[in-house]
Amino acid sequence: MTRPFKVLGIQQIAIGGPDKLRLQKLWVDMLGLEVTGTFKSERENVDEDICAMGVGPFKVEVDLMQPLDPDKKPAVHATPLNHVGLWIDDLPRAVEWLTAQGVRFAPGGIRQGAAGFDICFLHPKANDEFPIGGEGVLIEMVQAPPEVVKAFAALAAAPR
Repeated sequence: MTRPFKVLGIQQIAIGGPDKLRLQKLWVDMLGLEVTGTFKSERENVDEDICAMGVGPFKVEVDLMQPLDPDKKPAVHATPLNHVGLWIDDLPRAVEWLTAQGVRFAPGGIRQGAAGFDICFLHPKANDEFPIGGEGVLIEMVQAPPEVVKAFAALAAAPR
């Protein structure tokens, strides 16, 4: 079985809580991450600060999220480690191939995410139609831009 795409590395981790200011106390004030942007979405029920660690193509986002309405879904605060984002070198091919293998995706398809990259989500739970899921973990697949693909290829080709 030949996989027609590569998972390059971690793009982000998303942490949810009822109050993102409490999350900022640790991640920004104590650990020194930089807030590089914000994102609000009624559809996703989220108010988030996008933080960063690292630089260039190896920068990793840490998204600090609180719900706009704690009584609505998705409940971004209900699971403190909300999701993990993975850089993918060819997102459309990955989705096509994984779907054919029985991987379940969350509703919404490929769309633009908070950081401006195309994204989609693997569902945390399998079902009868799609018997492979995230086993309780929501996984975001993120289309890597060319500079990230190139940087990971150079890293993989470097002598060890």
